[in-house]
Amino acid sequence: MNSSVVNFVINRENSAQKFPKVSIIVLNWNGRNDTLECLESVERIEYPNFDVVVVDNGSNDDSVAAIHAKFPEITLLETGKNLGYAGGNNVGIHHALQQNANYILLLNNDTVVDPALVQQFVEAGQLMPEGGAFGAKIYLYSKPDTLWYAGARWLPRKLHFEHVGYNQNDGPEFSQVCETDYVTGCTLFARADAFRRIGLLDDTFFLTFEETDWCYRVKNAGLKCIFVPSAKVWHKVSISFGGVDSPLVHYFMTRNRLLWARKHLPLERRYVLHKESWRTVQKIIFPRLLFTTGPAPFLKRALWSARSWVRTIGRNIRSPYNIAALYGLRDYYLRRFGDCPAVIRKIRKL
Repeated sequence: MNSSVVNFVINRENSAQKFPKVSIIVLNWNGRNDTLECLESVERIEYPNFDVVVVDNGSNDDSVAAIHAKFPEITLLETGKNLGYAGGNNVGIHHALQQNANYILLLNNDTVVDPALVQQFVEAGQLMPEGGAFGAKIYLYSKPDTLWYAGARWLPRKLHFEHVGYNQNDGPEFSQVCETDYVTGCTLFARADAFRRIGLLDDTFFLTFEETDWCYRVKNAGLKCIFVPSAKVWHKVSISFGGVDSPLVHYFMTRNRLLWARKHLPLERRYVLHKESWRTVQKIIFPRLLFTTGPAPFLKRALWSARSWVRTIGRNIRSPYNIAALYGLRDYYLRRFGDCPAVIRKIRKL
C-alpha cells in the first residue's frame, strides 16, 4: 500500500479516537425562532467532528422552510405529527445510530450553547467510562449568571426531584464533577452504545419524566449519571409549551410522575404518592365544608354554608391547573398514555 495512503488511514483513525463522532439532535415543534437561535449557537461549537440532526415534530408554522433556508447542510427529519419529546428524539437517536455516531447529544431547541460544550462532554466521556448519561451546567437564558440545573437529587420524603443550585448565582460549590440522580433532557449527552444497550426513550411518557426514566434505566444497568460543570448551556425553560407552570406541563407532570414511580419506586413509596394524589382530588372536588356561625337561624346558616361549599367546588373545577391535575390522574388510572387530551391544549392559555 502506498505510504501516503497508509498515513492517511492512520491519521484518520487517530482523529476518530481523539475526536469521536457526535450527533447533536434538536427537536422542533412550532419553535421557529428558538430553533434558529439554538442552531446558530450550535454552529459556533468548537469541535471538529459533529453533525446536527433536527427532528421536526409535525410543525404547522414555517419552521421547516426556515431551517432548510438558513442551514441547508443540516439533516432535517420530518415525523409528520407530534410524537412528543420521547418519540421525536427517538427518531433522531435511531438516525444517529444508523450513521455510526459514537456519542449522541439531545439538546432542547430553546437553548443556547457554549462553544466548548461538545469538547467538554467528550472529554468527560473518555475519562469516565462508567458514565452512562452526562449533563451540563444549565443557566437561565433570561438571567445568564443564574443557575437552572447543576445536577439533581431525589427527595424521598417529598417524593419529587429538585435541581441543585436552582435560581442561585453560579459559584465554586457548583463546579465539581459529580454523580447526579438524573440528567435533564434539556441537554443529555450519552454514548451511542448506551442507547444500544439500554434502549431508546420510553414514548409512553410523551413529555416529561422520559429522561428521568431513561437515567434510572442507566443506573439499573450499573452505569452512572454525571454532572459536567464545564459543559454550559443557557435555557429558556419550557417556552415551547407555555412555560414550566402551564396547565399542559401540570397535566404531564401529574400523570407521568405516577408512571415513573410505578417503574422505579418501591411499593411503600408508591403507596404514599397515590395517597397524596387522592388528597389532591379530595381538595378539588370535596373541599371541607365550613359551617357558618352567628345569630341567624340554623337552617339559614346551613344553607349559606352549603352555597359557599358549592361555589368553592365550582371555582376549583374551573381552575386550569385543577382541570389538568384531574385529567392527569384520570388518565394514569385508566392507563391512557401518550399525548394529552385535546382539552388540555385548549386551556393552556387561559
